[in-house]
Amino acid sequence: MAETIFKDQLGNQHVFETAPKRIVSLVPSQTELLYDLGLEESIVGITKFCVHPFHFKSTKKIVGGTKKIHIDKIKALEPDIIICNKEENTKEIVDSLQGVCPVWVTDIYTVEDNNQMIFDFGQLFNKRTEAMKWLDKINFAHKDFLNFIKNFESQKVAYFIWANPYMVAGGNTFINELLELNKFENIYANNEKYEGRYPEVVVQKMRIQGDPDIIFLSSEPFPFKDEHAFELGRHTHHAKTVFVDGEMFSWYGTRLVKAFDYFKKLRARIGEMHLHYH
Repeated sequence: MAETIFKDQLGNQHVFETAPKRIVSLVPSQTELLYDLGLEESIVGITKFCVHPFHFKSTKKIVGGTKKIHIDKIKALEPDIIICNKEENTKEIVDSLQGVCPVWVTDIYTVEDNNQMIFDFGQLFNKRTEAMKWLDKINFAHKDFLNFIKNFESQKVAYFIWANPYMVAGGNTFINELLELNKFENIYANNEKYEGRYPEVVVQKMRIQGDPDIIFLSSEPFPFKDEHAFELGRHTHHAKTVFVDGEMFSWYGTRLVKAFDYFKKLRARIGEMHLHYH
């Protein structure tokens, strides 16, 4: 096979003569995607946060986390490619790995970006049929969901990802894209007081800074408890506090198929809570 030039989502060019056979994935959701594309045999290294599929933690080499890696362990695996993500991994990590082998960086804010990543992986790893199959599933679920959600009223929300200090998902994030898709208007998306993608917020000011109808507490990366829900609820007029599956709002890749189904159930759950409140 002749050399083929591929471009990752940062625009970096990579040249491969054959499809990479030894993959290190430093992004949990992308580990799941690679598995779903039929690349289990090719994956040699993962992070300790790569929890899907479950059996990988006993069959694959763990090379650290998403923010701290053991570069010697990665080198020892002799990978052909290392998969990173602009948000999950730091620039320092990406730079430090350049000497090992090509580092492919994804950058995902929208459903389109997500689909582009799946398409790219299909080309890169010679799994075009599998990639198309998953893209068809995602596109079908996406259309179906847009049809489902179109008659719902928009509701104001705050999506919390951390406590001590309290941090939320801001505007320029994949989480925000999925909130918008759900007709949830993120009160912190366009708030000039809070810069950055995951700003630290002053919860005592929540009423005057948007007063959400719903407060979402994500299951990851922070383990929120009832006392957090109670405390946050006190700083709004009437918000309902809902614990949500963070993987469904923040994981890229094939997870979106399950996410659309989850969002429908979430809407039903919120609807039921609404009845109890009135």
